[in-house]
Amino acid sequence: MAEKPLKKSSIPGVTIRQLVDEIPEGCSTPDFERKPITLALPEGKNAIFRAMVSGEPRPEVQWYRTQGDLSDSNKYKIFSQPGGKEHVLQVNKLTGDDTDTYRCLAVNEYGEAMCSARLTVIEGDFIPYPSPDHRKELMDFRKILKKRAPPPPPEKKMDREQVWQLLMNSDRKDYERICMKYGIVDFRGMLRKLQEMKKEQEDKISQYINTISNLRHIKVTKDGLATFDLELDLKDFESKIYLYKDGEMIHYGYGNETKHCLRRLGKRYYFHVQDLQPEDAGIYQVKVEDVEVFSTELEADVIPARVVNPLAETLCEVQEDAVFECTLSNPCPHAFWQFQHRPLRPSDKYEVSVSPDGLTHRLVVRGAQRSDMGLYSLGTGLHSSSAWLVVEGEMVKLLTSYLSLERSKRSGISGKWDLLFCDSGLPLISLGLSGHFSQELADMEAKKGEEAVLSCTLTSDLLSGAWFKEGVKLTAEDGVIFEQDGSSYRLRIPQVQEAQAGKYMFVAGDHMSEATLTIRGEPLTIAQDMLEKLKEPLVVKAGKTVTVKIPFSGQAPVRVTWKKDGAEVVGGPKGAQLDQGDNFTRLCLPSASRKDSGQYLVKLTNAGGSMEAQLTLKVIDKPQHPQGPLKVQYCRGAGISLSWQPPRDDGGQVVLTYVVERQQAGRTTWLKLGETPGNVTTFSDTRVEQGKKYTYRVRAVTSEGSGEALVSEELLVASEACPRPPPPPTIVAATSQGITLTWTAPQGPGSAQLLGYIIEKRKKGSNTWTAVNDQPIPEKKWTVSDVLQGCQYEFRVTAVGASGPGEPGSSSDAVYARDPMRPPGSVRDLQVTDISHASITLSWSRPDPQDGDQVQGYVVELRSSDSLQWSRCHTGTVGGTTYTTKGLRPQEFYFLRVTAVNDGGQSQPTTLDTCIQAMPVSVYPKFLMDTTTTDCVTVKSGDTVRVPVSFEASPMLEVIWLKDGLSLPKRTVTTIRDGLTQLLIPAASLSDGGLYTVMLRNLQRKEVTYSFLIRVSASPAAPGPIRLEENVPGTVTAVWEPSPDDGQGGPLYYTVLTRSSIHVTWREAGDRIHTNRFTLVGVLPGHQYYFRVVAKNELGASEPSDTMEPWSIPRQRGERFMVKMPNFKKPNLTQKPHFLVNLRTHLLPQGCECCMSCAVKGEPRPRVTWFKDDQSLEGNPNVYSTDVLGVCSLVIPSVTLKDSGKYKAVAENGLGQAVSQATLIVTGKNGFLLSQMVTKQQH
Repeated sequence: MAEKPLKKSSIPGVTIRQLVDEIPEGCSTPDFERKPITLALPEGKNAIFRAMVSGEPRPEVQWYRTQGDLSDSNKYKIFSQPGGKEHVLQVNKLTGDDTDTYRCLAVNEYGEAMCSARLTVIEGDFIPYPSPDHRKELMDFRKILKKRAPPPPPEKKMDREQVWQLLMNSDRKDYERICMKYGIVDFRGMLRKLQEMKKEQEDKISQYINTISNLRHIKVTKDGLATFDLELDLKDFESKIYLYKDGEMIHYGYGNETKHCLRRLGKRYYFHVQDLQPEDAGIYQVKVEDVEVFSTELEADVIPARVVNPLAETLCEVQEDAVFECTLSNPCPHAFWQFQHRPLRPSDKYEVSVSPDGLTHRLVVRGAQRSDMGLYSLGTGLHSSSAWLVVEGEMVKLLTSYLSLERSKRSGISGKWDLLFCDSGLPLISLGLSGHFSQELADMEAKKGEEAVLSCTLTSDLLSGAWFKEGVKLTAEDGVIFEQDGSSYRLRIPQVQEAQAGKYMFVAGDHMSEATLTIRGEPLTIAQDMLEKLKEPLVVKAGKTVTVKIPFSGQAPVRVTWKKDGAEVVGGPKGAQLDQGDNFTRLCLPSASRKDSGQYLVKLTNAGGSMEAQLTLKVIDKPQHPQGPLKVQYCRGAGISLSWQPPRDDGGQVVLTYVVERQQAGRTTWLKLGETPGNVTTFSDTRVEQGKKYTYRVRAVTSEGSGEALVSEELLVASEACPRPPPPPTIVAATSQGITLTWTAPQGPGSAQLLGYIIEKRKKGSNTWTAVNDQPIPEKKWTVSDVLQGCQYEFRVTAVGASGPGEPGSSSDAVYARDPMRPPGSVRDLQVTDISHASITLSWSRPDPQDGDQVQGYVVELRSSDSLQWSRCHTGTVGGTTYTTKGLRPQEFYFLRVTAVNDGGQSQPTTLDTCIQAMPVSVYPKFLMDTTTTDCVTVKSGDTVRVPVSFEASPMLEVIWLKDGLSLPKRTVTTIRDGLTQLLIPAASLSDGGLYTVMLRNLQRKEVTYSFLIRVSASPAAPGPIRLEENVPGTVTAVWEPSPDDGQGGPLYYTVLTRSSIHVTWREAGDRIHTNRFTLVGVLPGHQYYFRVVAKNELGASEPSDTMEPWSIPRQRGERFMVKMPNFKKPNLTQKPHFLVNLRTHLLPQGCECCMSCAVKGEPRPRVTWFKDDQSLEGNPNVYSTDVLGVCSLVIPSVTLKDSGKYKAVAENGLGQAVSQATLIVTGKNGFLLSQMVTKQQH
């Protein structure tokens, strides 16, 4: 769920947070009309905190303290007025341990509000602070104390599967951050795996969820609440939802009483984590049944800082420095200091500092004065810590008043303590002596909106007094009027409101009187027509939504209670839903069922009284099945009679009829036999046949339809009792020629006079039984000869009586039709083929056929060297002649043996001759490549170098890398894994070139090596200066200084390019020249030649080196050349501007780009200016123009109707000007008409 902004309260210090996006009309979040005030009381007294809370629906109020709980009912009393807004926390018999910050939290379904108050308990025997010397020692001792930061939380090892789930539910923009955090370097592989996982996840999610959408990751609000939410369309509303953190399931509730809670609004599921701690950081996962649907992460750095060591009260003398220190759970750069709830700015007066670890915050008040006394606090945005600063001299008033009270007690003068606050905010103790009032304040009750007057009279009019409400001094800004008539004082409240109810005091000097003002509320009423409507029963069909809305009027707050048949109705996500507004209450049943039928009562309560209303809800549905069992009895000559009981629940409607149906054994259809009236529960079926089996069922029918069916047991119709099934036959003997069976006779009715038995057989795995004999046989032993050798058979027997055959008996055990087998011979050639640290592989040959019958399997057994007990390595038998036994202890010695088995028994076991140790066979280390030659790897400087080297060795050995015979530099990386070692150089430099060697060394110190050469090259440096020589007439030889990289190990060659006075482009004259000279032939006299040399290698070419002066051979005198000069026309440098290409008309729809172009010529080059409707377009931000070599363009990026008009381009120079015009027409909805206008203009 997205973070909701904090709402402002009219009371300072109250924090309100809204929990939903929208609040229905008539509802509101909780708020404090009056919050509890800070108290400072001596030991042994009682502290009372009062709070006035409002909100619709009525909020639930809970009290907390920062250190400890409020579970002791004798110590802490929590109570409130029934239906009222005032909530009270009373702390009895104060002690020093009760000094703490107390919080009040008000919550309803739309939001929550919170405020806090400080309780300071004054301890000791009237000594408010230590002596100056003692205080100095304490200050020195504080400086000696070492400040230790809390130990860092242990680093959590995150399950990689949870990281993949987090990636699947994250935005693509967050992939890189999550991969870097959890060490995933293969980004492309990560994307491929996510695609595969998402396909698998979709298949799993589709089992329970139709759609999942609107996923919102964890957000932490300003008040320290972590929230995340998602939208689920569940296939089954009853599916269970689980919450996991770092792979462990955590329990959650449905309200603010638990740390983790779930709130559901329709298909939206909101998860909250309250009271955030550093250990709450981690990956949270939501599961539906056993499928993960959403993952999100709570980062540790977004958890608000908490107070570890709070501020302590500080005492100092005038002009001394006062020091406050507070330690937080984690760094908080935005922590701020306040004095008397006003922010403090660092200055010469206030010095603010933070420890290097960012946890301890320090405030120094320089040169404290009495005006600096008050409440100092450090806030983090969510949490805060406060403490008092008391400057020596102010507490004397407190002690004097306290001692005066003690003396007055001893003198028998009655008095009492009360807590007041001076203007600076410091607590003072005032002594009230009621005997000095001639008329004290009296408790009164007023109706909301009326005028309320509190008055009292003193015995003297020499004193001036002040009015207080709940210990806070009242001013004219509080909406009250102060009046005085001599010694009479009145407090007038013109239009009293609920927030003005409470305890009022009048204080004059040391005299005080108090009274309580109570506000009466309006009585509750429900409209008479609504009460008449509720008298009629509400009838609905099952599965429909039931909504009952009852409007009312009366003074808020109103407490609403719904009851059903005397039990309170509790709203929840899967049951009834209750809603309440300012003037209505609503009950909603999303899917009504029969159990929702009953008598409902709604009770409304407020300060003015209570009222009740009743309604009857009747939910009708199809009836249940008739009550069973369905009794079915066959009577000879009368057929089958059926009887049953009416259904337990008729669905709220009268049963009209019962429908009776019958099904014959072996058929799939049901035959309707008839119907009976609703008050008849018997039926007779006379149309039955002997020897048939029948099943019956009955349904109840009402006006809502037919209900479920009650089904009977299967019944056999017979004239006489049939024999019962015999027991399963016993196999006596089995050969390839036949199988001999025996059995016993059945017992029970119909089995006294048997005619014989029918024997049936079937092959194992078949469902078809075949009769062995056609006529019943009287014997109880029989040999079945009609069998096939090698086949496996099962047999069953049916008894035949006078009334016919009975039910077949159970089948016998399966038996093969074959002669008895001999045990197989022993296995041969048992040997070990492979060994590892945890397994041994065996192989063997089949037994000799002459030693026994065919083998059907093998049994492999082993025992350790220190045991005499053999144990099987597997279940069943092994079909092949190889087997690997696994799960062995490394380095342990084992004996192994193999036994052949068949139906005839087991062979003698064959045991290995020696004890085998679970240790892999030693393989001499070798490289899986040609090591007789030295490979060369050439790379470019700055590239990444990866050289994999494969090898084979067992057991694992030591791999050593060397460069030029020395250890590798630290910047190189080597890895070893499963027969592969790899060299990695992140960015190759010239110094990385050299001979690299890989050395394999086993436990016996045997070594093998493999070497390869890495050559790091860069593009070569340019050759040196070029010198030209003529060694042979008609030729020229270029000689240059070699490149500095020539001869540095890499192959390097040169390319020579030339150009002449005839050919102005460079042409290649020679390539792959491995010397520093080149001779050009065919040099013509009178021509100039330029030379260029470039050095090259396999990685690129160098910068060119050119000749400074051309080479030429003078032409001999007397030679004549005919040169045809081209005709040259002198350009005209004085031309008036004229357009070579004029502008043309454009017809465009709105939103398109328009480009008008023309070509102009003139000398000097003319300047072009653009106009629209004779208005210059210079400086117009909606268009821009270009002029490239006389081609001029005006561009309008997106034309509108306002751009339609006549455009012209004016070209000017010193000799004259030229003009080209065109029309732009932009079409709108009537584009057809505009196009007609263009056509007319053109004509």
